[in-house]
Amino acid sequence: MMNTEATLAPSNLHSPRPGVAPGVRFFDAHPTPDDLRAEVLAGLSSMPKRLSPKLLYDERGSQLFDAITELPEYYPTRTEIGILCDHGEEMADLLGRGRVLLELGSGSSLKIRILLAALEPEIYIPIDISREHLRASAESLAEHFPALAIHATCADYSVPFELPIEGDREGLAAFFPGSSIGNFEPEEARALLGRVAKLIGVGGRLLVGIDLQKDRATLERAYDDDRGVTSAFILNVLERLNRELMADFDLKAFVHRSFYNDALGRIEVHLEALSEQRVQVAGEQFVLAAGERIHVENSYKYDIAGFHQLAAGAGFVPERVWTDPHRLFSVHCLRVEAC
Repeated sequence: MMNTEATLAPSNLHSPRPGVAPGVRFFDAHPTPDDLRAEVLAGLSSMPKRLSPKLLYDERGSQLFDAITELPEYYPTRTEIGILCDHGEEMADLLGRGRVLLELGSGSSLKIRILLAALEPEIYIPIDISREHLRASAESLAEHFPALAIHATCADYSVPFELPIEGDREGLAAFFPGSSIGNFEPEEARALLGRVAKLIGVGGRLLVGIDLQKDRATLERAYDDDRGVTSAFILNVLERLNRELMADFDLKAFVHRSFYNDALGRIEVHLEALSEQRVQVAGEQFVLAAGERIHVENSYKYDIAGFHQLAAGAGFVPERVWTDPHRLFSVHCLRVEAC
């Protein structure tokens, strides 16, 4: 992960720009090209080679991920939406209505509409690393919720940051959907939850989606669809590096590999070189042997007790958990006990 700190201070909030809907304030703390270069070069110099999953979410990558969520194999999104639809009022009762709601990794904002309708917060703070996707989502939400103040924040939430609000933060609530916490190593996930706890304060509540452990076949189908949309999504990261870091990856020389690692309880996603490759990236040369892989993403799967143990290490206590009838997915309400 990047070691640069994205500080979101209220004094730095931008006024609405041309093309930004009334009611939307857009704050841009997107990582700089130098940040991207340093992180990519470090990852490709490591052994094994790796790229951060957040690099997947440029504008095209975000569009491809939205397409993945509609695939029949990809159960997490529709299952989580079903849980939110069935229990949204209960969730609103616990989170508290009419306050400030922040969302980590807001994406296309499909899920948050359910919560916004139930919670009716005063301020909504979507935080996402994909700038144009975030801007479009914020403007769409502003049309549907004209009384809502939206502070759209383009930032990397995997590093420390402050919220773009002033005044009393008592009673803050946070939403972290999609089981995105599973993309982090367990210790990184605990540290991220600890930062969220400090942001929302003692007594604040976090609603978080967690993908549950299940059979290998269901998991592997979800991350390697027959139509090749997931492969296009993963390969797009190389196209992004070609465009933004003057790299010369041959996309036809790589193939996407996804599989479940039983020992670690996670899906692993890799890009594998089909033959020896010599690649230039930002002026540096890297050699990949035939069959060598670049590790792009993990997606850890938890059982309910295991996730509660992880959250407890970050200062949270569980208040409620909801699952679908098949126990594929879970949504947890956690309260900050200490931070």
